[in-house]
Amino acid sequence: MARRPNYGQQRAEINRGKQNKQAEKQREREEAVARRKAEREAGSDTPPPEEDRKEPS
Repeated sequence: MARRPNYGQQRAEINRGKQNKQAEKQREREEAVARRKAEREAGSDTPPPEEDRKEPS
């Protein structure tokens, strides 16, 4: 005789998978933000090129 499906266990497995996927996406976003911030800070040592500067009107 076959066993009855354990829907609670199946739902818990699905939820764990979703949570892991969301956590991985969040980590990737945080790494991208840190990378952009580091690039911005490293590039702030040099002045912007002449054509990028705004002239007072």
